[in-house]
Amino acid sequence: QVQLVESGGGSVQAGGSLTLSCVVSGDTFDKFCIGWLRQAPGKEREVVAAIAKDDSTKYTDAIQGRFTISKDNAKNTLYLQMDKLKPEDTAMYYCAADLRRTWICSLRSADFPYWGQGTQVTVSS
Repeated sequence: QVQLVESGGGSVQAGGSLTLSCVVSGDTFDKFCIGWLRQAPGKEREVVAAIAKDDSTKYTDAIQGRFTISKDNAKNTLYLQMDKLKPEDTAMYYCAADLRRTWICSLRSADFPYWGQGTQVTVSS
């Protein structure tokens, strides 16, 4: 139904930047909410950012002002620009889709049942 493939993870020092990309296959890319989730070892998966059909965005408080989510509908690609990275941002990052919401996205991980294989982000102090 929908396939998501992430790339762009890596290792960076605190204060640095990374850009994650996610190519979404299928015809749902610009019709529903898509977002980025992350899961650190021993912690629950959490939604960090989501973007709706009209490009309106939502962010979790922990990354507000440091991360920017965006999408390119022509390329079926979702991005997450991560600046001022902190060690606590270390996690596996997943691109995910919520095929039930279009205009107002959720920040609940349970509302994003489709996700990719993930890309690791490691921030050292």
